Amino acid sequence: MLRCDMPIIVEGKYDQITLAGLVDATIIPTRGFGIFKNRELLEMLRALARKTGIVILTDSDAAGFQIRNYIRSAVRDGKIVNVYIPDVYGKERRKAAPSKEGKLGVEGLSREILEEAFRRAGIGTEEAPPREPVTKSDFFLCGLSGGENAAARRAALQKALGFPERMSANALLGAVNVLYSREEFFALLDQLSPTLKP
Repeated sequence: MLRCDMPIIVEGKYDQITLAGLVDATIIPTRGFGIFKNRELLEMLRALARKTGIVILTDSDAAGFQIRNYIRSAVRDGKIVNVYIPDVYGKERRKAAPSKEGKLGVEGLSREILEEAFRRAGIGTEEAPPREPVTKSDFFLCGLSGGENAAARRAALQKALGFPERMSANALLGAVNVLYSREEFFALLDQLSPTLKP
């Protein structure tokens, strides 16, 4: 499995599923053109670009480039790495007909083509060591979900980390796992504990 320390931005959940078996990375779908109206996601991408950098991997059709260009123009500070896939014509298995332009999207490409696209961009050239993530159970045990004051504690943590206030618990968990190792996260909670009290 290839490794990428930066989160990878893709168009949809099927792209996310395809990449999950190929790259050890956080993979964030835009839900296609949904990114245009999702201010919370854009704020998160801006924060991630400044902290770790982001990778954009969209389809090679006009819609894919429109989404890629929108993200690039909206995320002005930080690092952006573009991974481009070649034009491969065909039809994804789950679809009844080819796309409008007849090109395969990320989800329809072979492992070899995707690996080569990442390598050309200088990403994922080493094997990934196992990394233990922060889990939903950890959030519960730390009082960040499922408890009486969990929402207030999450809001305080989001403010301390510079994240948008409307992030869901799942979005916050994903962002934490991109930015921090498990050990770093618990050390950060200890450091922030006075400000997280309701």
